[in-house]
Amino acid sequence: MQTIQQIIVPVDFHQHTDDLAVFAIDIAKKLEAKITFVHVAQHMAEAAMYAEEYPSTFAAVDEELLGYAQKRMDALVEKSQAACPGCAGAVIRGEAADGIVDYVKEKNNCLIVMGTHGAQGIEKIMLGSVAERVLKRASCPILIFNPYKGERGYQITSPINEALQPV
Repeated sequence: MQTIQQIIVPVDFHQHTDDLAVFAIDIAKKLEAKITFVHVAQHMAEAAMYAEEYPSTFAAVDEELLGYAQKRMDALVEKSQAACPGCAGAVIRGEAADGIVDYVKEKNNCLIVMGTHGAQGIEKIMLGSVAERVLKRASCPILIFNPYKGERGYQITSPINEALQPV
């Protein structure tokens, strides 16, 4: 079994991002692994390609959103430094699942720790699940964190190799 040296943590900056970061940092400490938080920012300009006219303001909005995502990433990394020295952050462009899978493609000995929004029913059918698509396509192990299940604040009390089982 390979030794996990890096944990990739995709984040969307929604309500459970901090909980996911704390959970991933706890796992990283137990595995003595480095963490990289990753945010995938979708191109607004690509969403506009079906419009009859292509206003130049889409490019400006695209850059503004990318800058905002980078500020949020910088804040998350800074906030996490005390608990996880050496953690890093990356903001990339693209579609969420594709971006995450492409990002880890070149990485060796990594684990993805990602959250799920717990979409059900028509919401899941219409939007799909980023976590599910990453799970089906990524070539490395993935641990899904569901912030909606059980008591808030998971804690790993047994050695990590006993807590995680291969599927």
